[in-house]
Amino acid sequence: MLIGFIKHSATTHSNRVYIHDTRVLGDVKKEFNIGDDNAGLLQTVFVIAYMIFAPIFGYLGDRYSRRSIMAFGVALWCITTFVGSFITNFYMFAFFRGLVGIGEASYSTIAPTIISDLFVGNVRSKMLAFFYFAIPVGSGFGYIVGSVAGEAAGNWRWGLRVTPFLGVVAVALIVWAMENPERGQAEESRMKPTSYTDDLKSLVKNPSFMLSTLAFTCVAFVTGALAWWGPQFIYLGLTVQSGATDVTIESVSYKFGLVGMAAGALGVPLGSALAQRLRPRAPDVDPLICGFALLVSAPLVYFALVAVSHVAALSYLLVFLGMLTLNLTWSIVADVVLYVVIPPRRSTAEAFQILISHMFGDAGSPYLVGVISENLKRSLSSVPVENPTKYVQFRALQYALFVTCFVEVIGGIFFLLTAIYIVRDKLKVDRAIAEAEVQNAEPSHSNAQEEIINGD
Repeated sequence: MLIGFIKHSATTHSNRVYIHDTRVLGDVKKEFNIGDDNAGLLQTVFVIAYMIFAPIFGYLGDRYSRRSIMAFGVALWCITTFVGSFITNFYMFAFFRGLVGIGEASYSTIAPTIISDLFVGNVRSKMLAFFYFAIPVGSGFGYIVGSVAGEAAGNWRWGLRVTPFLGVVAVALIVWAMENPERGQAEESRMKPTSYTDDLKSLVKNPSFMLSTLAFTCVAFVTGALAWWGPQFIYLGLTVQSGATDVTIESVSYKFGLVGMAAGALGVPLGSALAQRLRPRAPDVDPLICGFALLVSAPLVYFALVAVSHVAALSYLLVFLGMLTLNLTWSIVADVVLYVVIPPRRSTAEAFQILISHMFGDAGSPYLVGVISENLKRSLSSVPVENPTKYVQFRALQYALFVTCFVEVIGGIFFLLTAIYIVRDKLKVDRAIAEAEVQNAEPSHSNAQEEIINGD
């Protein structure tokens, strides 16, 4: 679990330091002379590489040493993050963003399956909550470290050169301290891997898995868009307030980091705790919690987008509540995937969910919001679009971000549909594991009897 925390603390910061630190995003745009659309493209390149390579590592993770694959992934992430911080050409910079995505794909697909093979039931839920707790907390920590490191050095690139050292620690822990359990160990399952084609066919025919994946795709869409554009949007909103004179990018980035850390620190374990407490009363409660969380988050995000240009404190409060409810889903979705899929298919399932959720989620949402914003600037601006006022920039980005509210509602509906099938699909997995145990036990029993007979 310590490995998971270090991994996500480092990864979430470094992979998204361009994204999360408002000052960094502005400096990147200025240095490479790019607009909102190409700024969003940087995140899209990362996510495309991430989602394309996730199925490859999922296949390998169900069949080969997961410890070796994770060590490779973290090492690749460290190297490409550090080297990428020295690149001065935009296209090469984007290319190294893709390499960072490959590194993250290798271990993000596998780490949750190792947890599933070490724990079962509510203990597994608690361990997953602790693991995913590190994502938003590490993300918020990234805002702060990136801002402080860049400001202290007078160069935004130093924000990328700090966390690879945490990654080196993670590699050491993976190689020398991490337990590498057998697949299905916690459930005493001895099920053997099937062909990759059979794995994919089974997943596609699993309604709980498919519907929860579509729902999580909506979560990824919203998270990607807000994570990339949220800090810059708040900064623009505060600057257009009447009488706003002391607003700085650094202060906004720092506050946004604290809000993100607090929302993650409370949201992830709260979602897991609610699920554990309510499961004995309602076995379909996991997707219900996620569905209602998104339906509550949608209006909170909407009002946060509206309030930012009027009352700063209210805007930060609404951002916190919107992120809190969004974070309720993280560990629950991971738990759902693990208990509706049999042990030898779980890495493939994780990879498949990563592929779908990122392909149709955060791979395109930052770029889509950027494109909408750029086009709205043309219709809202009375001056050449190359020099829009801050008010026009704010309004264009605000209208573009309203898309996330609609996507959250769609995600909530998918989660509620998942609740229809979740109990049935979990029982199927439990039954398959039990049948595999019987089949594995029978030959041993027969052999033992033969030995007794022959011995007599």
